[in-house]
Amino acid sequence: MKKLLFVLPLLIAFVCQSQEKKTKDFDSKKHEIKFGAIKMLAVPIFEGTYEYIYSKDFTFGGSLLMNLQSDKNYPENFSITPFARFYFQETQEYGAKGFFVEGFAKYSSGRNNPNYYSQYYDYSAGAIGLSLGKKYINRSGFVLELLAGAGRVLGNSEVAPDAIFRGDINIGYRF
Repeated sequence: MKKLLFVLPLLIAFVCQSQEKKTKDFDSKKHEIKFGAIKMLAVPIFEGTYEYIYSKDFTFGGSLLMNLQSDKNYPENFSITPFARFYFQETQEYGAKGFFVEGFAKYSSGRNNPNYYSQYYDYSAGAIGLSLGKKYINRSGFVLELLAGAGRVLGNSEVAPDAIFRGDINIGYRF
């Protein structure tokens, strides 16, 4: 009986310690790399995103967009977009997943046709905006993200678009 009373707490402590280690291993994954699938398939545009998980409710990162075929009718040839996201947890299993709200700033350059004539003009402009999204992630680190948002171009340019759109279905990996 004394042996059982000695061994039983050790066994319980061992089991609790191993369960804690599993969640800790997943929580140690703080980096995500993603790319925009719809833009890559529909128009050859590469948009890569890096996101750093600061806490279970807050992340920040940046996106880089490059138009691989600039003769297509897409106004942006290049853009860089830093962002910050706030997550609203649906479960307490692990963080930085589920529904989120994103605030972003964007610098873009490209060609635009402001008057809908045949003449295109080069522009570069900054913008700020908000996005909404939902992120799904499995235990192995595979990420699927749905994102849609809009922003307002800053400044008084007649050539740059008045508003910008931010959205895609992003596929990536958390490590």
